[in-house]
Parts: sequence; C-alpha cells; structure tokens
Amino acid sequence: MSSFDDPAEPTLGPATPARPAAAAGGPAPSSVDGRVIEEFARDFLKERRSERRWRALRRLAWLVIFALIAWALITQQRNAAVPSGPHTALIEIRGEIAAEALASAEGINAALRTAFEDAGAQAVVLRINSPGGSPVQAGLVTDEIRRLKGLHADKKLYAVCEELCASAAYYIAAVADEIFVDKASIVGSIGVLMDGFGFTGTMEKLGVERRLITAGDNKGLLDPFSPLSEAHKAYAQAMVNQIHQQFIKVVKDGRGARLKEAPETFSGLFWSGESAVQQGLADRLGSLDYVAREVVKAEEVIDYTPKENVAERLAKRFGAAVGAGAARALAGPSLR
Repeated sequence: MSSFDDPAEPTLGPATPARPAAAAGGPAPSSVDGRVIEEFARDFLKERRSERRWRALRRLAWLVIFALIAWALITQQRNAAVPSGPHTALIEIRGEIAAEALASAEGINAALRTAFEDAGAQAVVLRINSPGGSPVQAGLVTDEIRRLKGLHADKKLYAVCEELCASAAYYIAAVADEIFVDKASIVGSIGVLMDGFGFTGTMEKLGVERRLITAGDNKGLLDPFSPLSEAHKAYAQAMVNQIHQQFIKVVKDGRGARLKEAPETFSGLFWSGESAVQQGLADRLGSLDYVAREVVKAEEVIDYTPKENVAERLAKRFGAAVGAGAARALAGPSLR
C-alpha cells in the first residue's frame, strides 16, 4: 500500500518528536498554561474596570464643575436685577486693598459708578473692614469718589468702619461725608511703609557671592542681596515721605475742621473707634443698619459689591494665583 493511503504514517518531512511526558507529581503543561491565561485575563478585566471607574469619576467631576458655573451665572443674573425703589446702596471693602484683590480700585470704582447712577439709591455706604494696602489703589478710589460726588451732589457717601479701618482703608474713608465706627474699631494708622529684608550678612557666613550686573547706577536700589547704601536709603525715605504727605492732605481735606490734629495724629498710630471720634478722625458710633435706618432713611440695603465669579475661584484653587505672594514681595510702598 502506498504511504499516501495511510494518514497515520506520513513520510513527507522530518518526523515529529514525541511530546515529553509530564514529570511525576507535577501539573501537566496544558494546565499551567491555562492558569497563566486565566490570571492574565483576571488582571486585564480588573484594570479595565478600574479605568472605567476613574473615567466615570472624571466625567462626574466635570459635570459638577459645569453645574456650579451654571448656578453661579443664574445667581449673578438674579442679583443683577437691582430694585428701582428707594434703598441704601452698599459697597464692601474687605481685606487687602490691592490691584489683584477683591478690594481693588477697578471693582470698587465700578460699583461706585453703578450706585451713584442708580436713581433708587438714596445714599452710598462703604462698609470697611481692611488693614490697608496700596496707596495707588486707594488714590484711584478717592479720585473716583470725588468725581462722582461732583456729578451727584445730592447723593451722600458714608463710611461704616467695622473691625479695621487702617492705612489705605482710612485713606478712602477720609473722603466720605461722614465716618461711622464701632467703639472698639481700629482706626487710623496714617503712615506709609516700605518693607523688605537684607541677606548680606547671611550670605557672607554661607560663603555665597552676589553677582549683580546692572545698567544704571541705581538699578539695584533696595536689592535684598546687596548692602543698602546711605544714598539709596535716603532716596527711599524721601519717596515714602512724599507719599505720606499725600495721605495727610487727603485726610485734612476730607475731615476739614472736624479733625483735632495732635502731634501723633499722622505718626502711624491707630486708635479705638471711641478715641477716633474724640479726635475727629470719625464722626459717630453706628453700624450699617443704623446708617440706613436713621441717617439715609432707607432701611432696604442693596449690595453693589462686585462678586468673584466661579471661574476665578476655580482658577485660584487650581493654582493660578500661586505667584501672588512673590509678586507682592516685589511691590512698592504700602499703607498698612
């Protein structure tokens, strides 16, 4: 019989070697392979389930963020509908007065314009709780208050000081028609400071060499890693003195004959609200409700303060404002 007639005995190609028998007492190769495949499949499915879980959580997080933004937009639209009836317009000045802060000249001035131009606002009240800040920002606010008072001579502006009304905050309050305080408020601190640090001694002890290259003899003025020369110190002192005189002028112009000037009035000291009234730095004791009810005669208070939106809060939370501290460290003089 031909070899093609018997499929069990092929003769084409080399003979196939016999598969070795499993070692005595050990698992068969096929069972080992099956176990490896099973474990791989189990790990693969576990990883896929974990990926799906994280994907669902990310989608849920974005959904929550979009819902918050939508809620904030709806809330802002509702708050934008200011009633046209008689009311007291409120503008809050809280925290540091600075360009990037909530109490910035840009935000405060926008609220001031809206309040003065609203026919229903019988008067404008600045409720202040601030330790001070930038003299530039305070100056921009006081300039705008004077301009608006000139355009709306029949509309009064009052300042109500709560815990703190110091330095740049008092700079702004001084141009109000009247200043109201609590007996325990902290008021005053009419002065200017320019602060910083000097590391030259520390650098010498550590053996660190400062290599500063400038074009211009005074470009390294107040560099914390270089010695402070007498000429540079005198120049910086003259600058803060000039800003101090600007501050004093604002206070004297705003308070007028009500101010009982004493040697320590413009020394940078601060006083309780009760003492501030005695010295003519403030007019009366009173709260926002008292001013609205007894002075303005419009008990309904409408808040015109600009609010930080959700996008800005999220940006700050996720690190957009990480460098704010470093930027403030390089800033100029401050009223605080």
